[in-house]
Amino acid sequence: MTTLRASFRIPEGWIVEERRTVGPFITRERYRLPDGSQRTWDSRRHRKTGHVDEERTTLARPWWQPRLLGWWIAALFMIGSFLFALGAFPVFADRVDARIVGVTYFVGSIFFTCAAYLQYVQAVNAAHPPAPAPGSGSRVRLIAWQPDRIDWWSASVQSIGTVLFNISTFSAMDATFTQQQQERLVWAPDMLGSIAFMIASTLAWLEVCHGAWRWDPPDTSWKIVALNLGGSIAFQISAVAAFIRPQTGEIVSLPISNLGTFVGALAFLVGAALLIPEMDDRSPVG
Repeated sequence: MTTLRASFRIPEGWIVEERRTVGPFITRERYRLPDGSQRTWDSRRHRKTGHVDEERTTLARPWWQPRLLGWWIAALFMIGSFLFALGAFPVFADRVDARIVGVTYFVGSIFFTCAAYLQYVQAVNAAHPPAPAPGSGSRVRLIAWQPDRIDWWSASVQSIGTVLFNISTFSAMDATFTQQQQERLVWAPDMLGSIAFMIASTLAWLEVCHGAWRWDPPDTSWKIVALNLGGSIAFQISAVAAFIRPQTGEIVSLPISNLGTFVGALAFLVGAALLIPEMDDRSPVG
């Protein structure tokens, strides 16, 4: 027998001793078991590592782990981030044909979209119970409606943001667009995509911090969401600086726009690389 609590199941007899929430979302719970021991469920920790409140172990897994979904998420985000950073790097952007720069951004956005969708799949298939529910199957969900979970919202909004980047970068490759078309098909999707990334990164930050603020640099998950939030802020600055002035047809500041993209991409690149060691992080949940 199991009892339904929030959006996940826990075994009969487990008592919730502590619950951390962000708005309507539960991000962590600590349980007292019938034998007197304690177990802790943490939303991101359980989704990314597949275990609950285990002691630190040294697994020494290699960086090459293509059989794991988390590894593909990290690898695809790293490639997409690298291509965005390359497209904004002055030496490359100034010396390479503009069409190649446009293709670089567009291909990078495709890698972002693939990574974001796999992250969404990871979220909707997360085994959220601290102990597997009886009769639970192994069928993989490709899409699901789970609005009671903060990680579902974060993954969903980020996926929408990557699609908007697809539209923006694809449209930017057309040099024949009028100013109005550039505003509608290039700048607007870029701005909306940046806003989506800001929302998604903020939700991920709240999930890890279990609130508005927490300072914990040694924690791998904290470093990842901090880098992603910083990268999203940089992308947002880039989008604002790329606004096209109606009077002159020129963007507000090309250097600031490129710098924001470059800094944001580097932040996401480092954050994506940390996703791999995060999979093996078994440090006790604080």
